[in-house]
Amino acid sequence: MATIRTGIIASVMSTAILLSSVATAAPNAFAADKSTTTSNGKAKNVIFMLSDGNSIGGTTLTRWYDIVKKNDPNYRLALDDPSFDLALQRTYCTNSIITDSAPAGTAYSAGYKSADKFISVMPDEVKMPGLPPVNEADKYKPLVTVLEGAKLKGKATGIVSTSNVQHASPAAISAHWYARSNYEEIAEQQVYQDIDVVFGAGSRYLSNRKDGENLLDVLTSRGYVYADTPASMAAASGNKIWGMFADTAMTRDIDRDPAKQPSLAEMTKQAIDTLKKDKDGFFLFVEGSEVDWSAHSNDPVGLISDINAFDQAVKTALDFAKQDGNTLLIVTTDHGNGGITIGSKETDDTYSKLPIDKVVQPLLKAIKSADFIAQQLPKDASDEQIKAQLQTYWGITDVTPEELAEAKRWLAKEGDRDYGLGRIISSRANLGWTTHGHTGEDVLVYSYGPNKLSGLIENTDTAKAMAQAMGINLQELNNTLYVNAEAAFKQLGATYRIDNTDAANPVVVVEKGTAKAELPLSKDIIKINGKETSLTGLVIRGKEDRPVFVPQEAIDLFKKALTGK
Repeated sequence: MATIRTGIIASVMSTAILLSSVATAAPNAFAADKSTTTSNGKAKNVIFMLSDGNSIGGTTLTRWYDIVKKNDPNYRLALDDPSFDLALQRTYCTNSIITDSAPAGTAYSAGYKSADKFISVMPDEVKMPGLPPVNEADKYKPLVTVLEGAKLKGKATGIVSTSNVQHASPAAISAHWYARSNYEEIAEQQVYQDIDVVFGAGSRYLSNRKDGENLLDVLTSRGYVYADTPASMAAASGNKIWGMFADTAMTRDIDRDPAKQPSLAEMTKQAIDTLKKDKDGFFLFVEGSEVDWSAHSNDPVGLISDINAFDQAVKTALDFAKQDGNTLLIVTTDHGNGGITIGSKETDDTYSKLPIDKVVQPLLKAIKSADFIAQQLPKDASDEQIKAQLQTYWGITDVTPEELAEAKRWLAKEGDRDYGLGRIISSRANLGWTTHGHTGEDVLVYSYGPNKLSGLIENTDTAKAMAQAMGINLQELNNTLYVNAEAAFKQLGATYRIDNTDAANPVVVVEKGTAKAELPLSKDIIKINGKETSLTGLVIRGKEDRPVFVPQEAIDLFKKALTGK
């Protein structure tokens, strides 16, 4: 892994100092250049963990639930470990005070604030106060991520999630696109990023694709071991493993069949054990994805389940970091969701007399999530069918007509069918929710190891702290890993065109004299006179009417073909 890449970073960084005039300048940062840290040390390894859509309210509720369930008043979460330093983090994006996961992921991954639905590309608009406008030439430009920087540094890389790995947060660390919902495009970029370890869901986006490609074959050709069960994952002993444990998404942890799907902690441990073999260290991204989904549906059962699953993964990572002594661990969330509170309108006059049992005991009766229950019920579920499911899985026997009506209204829909169920158990647990959407409050950041974060920071500071710990300059890499291809090749006197003969698989074609280069979009490949070479980065076009960007290395290779040196 590392030996192939070790020399790359030196040439890339030196190239940054002597940029061609056609290379697009690094876009202006949308936050202070200096991260707020308690140290400026370097780290061999960086682990970044994201509990998507979590908040103080969710973490607090989970801790109280565990204290009662374990009958241990002194129980603390792994997140409560006193070794962590704490910071408070602002989460807004360029066009809203409340962020979507895609621009939040861009901030964490690339150190820049971006726009709604954008995956590690520059924004097309800036509306929030205090942020500079975006230059026309920079709109949709790919932004180098800390994962890409780690690869160039010779480090092994990995991503782990409980959603499909093409979902917004894991996509932002590993791909570049202006619409987070284009899972097939993101999947292709991820496969050609040559990430060493990938665990999660999303196998449906690897084969039977609209572009006719079979990305499973690509993974095999690149030396990956492919796993689709916990047993096959555990048996995988190579340095490159791709594990897909569901077509689209794994289940909430409380609903998980351990014979079919590994836990987030198990995937995290396997990823660390594999990546730590690299002598140059590693970068690992881990997401507890479905905390967010349970918050969207206002389901405290699924929420607690997946916060606890994430917390066990945090324990796994923290134990490693403590033993290793050379690892930066950062744990956070990208935004709040649902606005969960302990206390609701029903406790307006009784909050100071609310015993803990009135909150936790109704939740302890639950053995499945709202999502699980919704999947058991048809779109036209009767009152009796709903009552039977709620009694079986939540121990609720006194559902009101109003609650049944709300449950049926949502069950009749195509999506978000569990949205009407969560509030039924929430009302019995004296929990409040303000929305089915994201919320805009500041969130906590936990950090351990070199370059720990403290104070009030921007979400972009997280990426900068990770990059600094690994000795990476993201702004310099933006000049060399993603260069305007048309301008750069034309400066060499070459012709430039995009071949759309296969409309689903466009190819950049560059010609001068007897030299011909072909660069398929969304891949790390250049063919010069038929000879294929792997590049250090991807060939990216964010939108059809925008420029294609390529690594400076592609320009240099074509120039060598022209001059022989």
